[in-house]
Amino acid sequence: MSLLNIKNLSVRFGDANAVPVVDGLDIEVNEGEVLAIVGESGSGKSVTMMALMGLIEAPGIVKADQLQFDGHDMLSLKGKQRRKIVGKDLSMVFQDPMTALNPSFTVGYQIEEVLQQHLGLKGKAARARALQLLERVEIPAAASRLDAYPHQLSGGMSQRVAIAMAIAAEPKLLIADEPTTALDVTIQAQIMELLLDLQREQNMALVLITHDLAVVAETAQRVCVMYAGQAVELGHVPMLFDSPKHPYTEALLKAIPEHSLGAKRLATLPGIVPGRFDRPHGCLLSPRCPYAQADCKAQRPDLVPHAHGAVRCFYPLNLNSEVA
Repeated sequence: MSLLNIKNLSVRFGDANAVPVVDGLDIEVNEGEVLAIVGESGSGKSVTMMALMGLIEAPGIVKADQLQFDGHDMLSLKGKQRRKIVGKDLSMVFQDPMTALNPSFTVGYQIEEVLQQHLGLKGKAARARALQLLERVEIPAAASRLDAYPHQLSGGMSQRVAIAMAIAAEPKLLIADEPTTALDVTIQAQIMELLLDLQREQNMALVLITHDLAVVAETAQRVCVMYAGQAVELGHVPMLFDSPKHPYTEALLKAIPEHSLGAKRLATLPGIVPGRFDRPHGCLLSPRCPYAQADCKAQRPDLVPHAHGAVRCFYPLNLNSEVA
């Protein structure tokens, strides 16, 4: 059953005529599912989820045919109605734990504030639950950390605190926005294992925004590949890895270091993601695409369904190798 439905989402900064940084995006997430959103920096991954959370402020403009979470129209919710959902049933873990936590308050105070806001817990009950949450995210000597300030914690411990706050009200959907970017490699693996354990235990849906395709291959059921604000491919794991349909997906997979073993150079995709003011007239990938033809430079392709997902390309790859 669909928990999240996003149809034709656009996000602009400026006026209604500004070039969208997220353009006509459709995403669906089912209950208990792990969906990964991948793409280079500037592809619109984080902005998409910020729009869902209601964190796009003026001059940002968010429009959609549908932005529905658990039966609620997130575009129409205001004030108290939104706060009953965001932080409780819908929660988010941000990239940098050191800026996600308030440096002026202790760890315990910040977790207890979430518990009071969404579960009505106060005093000893909130304190006891905060301790349980710190223990659940495997913070050592959890009781002594309740009165610690964020600057007294390492990056890994700060991220665990942020996760504890995000899962405090047992959300139905957790968004993890590159939750391991600022952490050491060994800590990254621990944080990902923790998130997946929590996802399975609570049967919550998880949207994982990441650059790490190895993590996607091991954790996600479905993948949305984004480029320049558009979804260019949707597919299931492992089929998307074995048989990518979009040239951009193929390029991302070729750039994995393991795929270049024995080669003189790591495979790369020349150029950069187009910005708001340098968008090509046709397919947004056409200036960088080795398969681009004349019509690719003149028209923009639609996202077209196929037997195992969808692809935005006039000349998709590997379609003939599929069995419908």
